[in-house]
Amino acid sequence: MSSERLIYLPLGGAGEVGMNAYVYGYGKPGKERLILVDLGVTFPDMDGSPGVDLILPDITWLEERKDRLEAVFVTHAHEDHIGAVAHYHDRLGAPIHARAFTANIARRKMKEHGHPEQAVQTASVWPATVAAGPFTVGFVPISHSIPEASGLVIDTPGGRIVHTGDFKIDTNPGVGEPFDSDLWASIGAAGVKVLACDSTNVFSHHAGRSESSVAQPITDLVAASRGMVVATTFASNVARVRTLAKAGVGAGRSVCLMGRAMQRMVEAARETGVLPDFPQTVTPEEAGNIPRESLMLIVTGSQGERRAASAQLANGKYNGITMKEGDTFLFSSKTIPGNERGVIRIINQFSEQGVDVIEGDDRYHVSGHANWPDLDAMHKLLKPQMLIPMHGEHRHLREHVKLAKANRIEGILAVNGMMIDLSGNAPKVAEYVETGRTYLDGSVTFGALDGVVRDRIRMALNGHVMINVILDEENAPLGDPWVEIMGLAGTGRSRAPLPDVLEEDLAQFMERAGDKVLRDDGKLEEGLRRVARQSAQTEIGKRPEVTVVISRLTD
Repeated sequence: MSSERLIYLPLGGAGEVGMNAYVYGYGKPGKERLILVDLGVTFPDMDGSPGVDLILPDITWLEERKDRLEAVFVTHAHEDHIGAVAHYHDRLGAPIHARAFTANIARRKMKEHGHPEQAVQTASVWPATVAAGPFTVGFVPISHSIPEASGLVIDTPGGRIVHTGDFKIDTNPGVGEPFDSDLWASIGAAGVKVLACDSTNVFSHHAGRSESSVAQPITDLVAASRGMVVATTFASNVARVRTLAKAGVGAGRSVCLMGRAMQRMVEAARETGVLPDFPQTVTPEEAGNIPRESLMLIVTGSQGERRAASAQLANGKYNGITMKEGDTFLFSSKTIPGNERGVIRIINQFSEQGVDVIEGDDRYHVSGHANWPDLDAMHKLLKPQMLIPMHGEHRHLREHVKLAKANRIEGILAVNGMMIDLSGNAPKVAEYVETGRTYLDGSVTFGALDGVVRDRIRMALNGHVMINVILDEENAPLGDPWVEIMGLAGTGRSRAPLPDVLEEDLAQFMERAGDKVLRDDGKLEEGLRRVARQSAQTEIGKRPEVTVVISRLTD
């Protein structure tokens, strides 16, 4: 029996949608050479991660073994697959391989972070391959909602792995390569040991629809609209952006792209040749001088992001342009679970302005992910010995394992941190690795266990009290404590100002405190905090977070 093993370890993306990061390894246990497939981010929400800019996977395990990391392979340019590449380049240092469009986006990110753009290498398509230690990796075109998405064929001494990335079976995607069943069948004919497969839409049992199916409905909608037309979609779905732009031009409207991400994606698609026939557009400055009935805007913010163009328009104005009664706003997108509040907020804001909003209408959007029939078809094309479902919440992974079982394929449910040994005839858990989340907050990062987000949530829920006390050289209080409050009601049950009530109770505590307490900052702080929280509970029914500042005068 071989002393080497083949392993799979998700650091993100398994048991959640987003933040994809998948490690493959081959070699002696504990000494495997490694590759990383994708390195993405997920986005924060005000409930669970207030104030945070981005959430990245915790790569501590991989960083500690970076001397064994051969390369990073990026399947496509969606943020949940590419968004952390530049953030972590300093910590990993490995070369990055991607196809031309994805590499273009990656280089832009590297440049923004001050990293060398040449660290990103452009890969050719299958049957061309990239050698990385014991791995030989090929990029196979696959249809998705972004140009040049690729599945990966990863050949190893321990067998062939196919990593689908995000995909759907679409033979007429509009932009990018159509799904080639014969090509994928030929990959399967060589023998596939492991299929690591997208699981996002496993619960959708109807046949997937082609991207091309939305073109005519969108064209008809724009042609029939009066006033200004504004549409939003995922900026990376340049096929949809082109469909929207063509519909606008076809209706005799000038088209303007608004939002940095939208402009960046279209620019990258033009530079790499995947979007040679994009209609002529006008600048935001020019748009302000065009009659609204002759104007169409295509904007960012399909998920209700507060700083995106959609939210700015809903708030009143963006780039000098306002929405008015009789205008139309189209969401040519699906609302990702967790983003409903932001989207509904925007819809209601537009409704108050008299704007007609179209959202949740399947005529104007199709998913970029494989439904159950597509997954079943992929199983049958590749005929793998084992299946590892990925890119999905726990329920998606579990359902995908059931599909594998129905197709007589050995499946295993592997969530983040679960290392799977693929060496034998069936997958098995080898060990568990500590994983988690890293928060990008302004210009710094911190871990989920550092307590920063927890403290923010606690302050948001409970409010905050600041207590200041001064003591002289003999530990005697100089005046009474004074209090400042934030995020708390100004008056409570006694009808007196809350700071006054707290200060009175704290002063009484200081008078009763003995020398032993007054000499000990820890005991004094503990007592003041306890009194403040108890008093606030009595007054307003809240036990706030409390900060105590003790100042001592010295000779």
